[in-house]
Amino acid sequence: MIVISAGAFLACAAALAVAGWLVGRRYAEASVTAMFDRLMSERAIRLAVIVVWWWLGWHFLAGKTL
Repeated sequence: MIVISAGAFLACAAALAVAGWLVGRRYAEASVTAMFDRLMSERAIRLAVIVVWWWLGWHFLAGKTL
């Protein structure tokens, strides 16, 4: 099971790297911080980021200590 999880994580990381490379080639002025600022300008995305970080923290950090 861990091999499947690690494979999925690596596939997502590779897809993110390729997408970043393609965007960087097409739009030279695009930077990581500019894209992050644009993403975080929407309220729904800010809320989703908070929920995801809370979920990760609860299941992987607090779950082992409680």
